[in-house]
Parts: sequence; structure tokens; C-alpha cells
Amino acid sequence: QVQLVESGGDLVQAGGSLRLSCAASGSIFSINAVGWYRQAPGKQRELVAAIARGGSTNYADSVKGRFTISRNNAKNTVYLQMNSLKPEDTGIYYCNAKLLATMPPYERWGQGTQVTVSS
Repeated sequence: QVQLVESGGDLVQAGGSLRLSCAASGSIFSINAVGWYRQAPGKQRELVAAIARGGSTNYADSVKGRFTISRNNAKNTVYLQMNSLKPEDTGIYYCNAKLLATMPPYERWGQGTQVTVSS
């Protein structure tokens, strides 16, 4: 089993920065990709950024140029550096791991961390 624990959420003013962390434990070898999702009140959860096993990354258009996803393999941790934050970045940010699995579960979620950006 893979466990994910997010941290780093906070209240920040528009234009500020935050760094979120997603620490993984358990069957790390089974992780194929890690993504950061967010869910704003009344909206569906959406993908913000992801990093694949090979290191390739992808971002939502709304965060390109402002957010950077990275990882530290020695610490089994994936980061989301968020700069130039906007009020519309507010939401609960979840870490997701896609697993190399032949049977469920095929993914794991963390518990989420709250990011609030004030105008």
C-alpha cells in the first residue's frame, strides 16, 4: 500500500508563494506518476500538475509559468511550488499517486491541504 501525506497549505495574500509537499510511504516502487489536484468550493476536482516516473511534467493552462512540480527521490516527496498566487487558486489541494497495478487500487489520494489566497 502507498500512503500520501500533504502539507504546506496556508492562508496567503495574492501575489504570494507557497510550497506544498506530498510525502509518500509504503510501496513506493509501485508509483507510476504523482499529481496535484485541487478542488474549489462548488467545483469539480481538477488536475493542477503532474510528474511521471520518468520525470516528464504537465500543467493545467491556468498555472503554467506560475507553478512548478518537482520531486526529491531520496525523501520520497513531491513538491508543488506555487508563485504569483491568485484568489482563484484557492481550494483544497490533493496529492494523487497513479500505481503500477494489475488490480485495484490503481491510485491513492492524500487527505488534502487547504490553500487560501486572499485578494
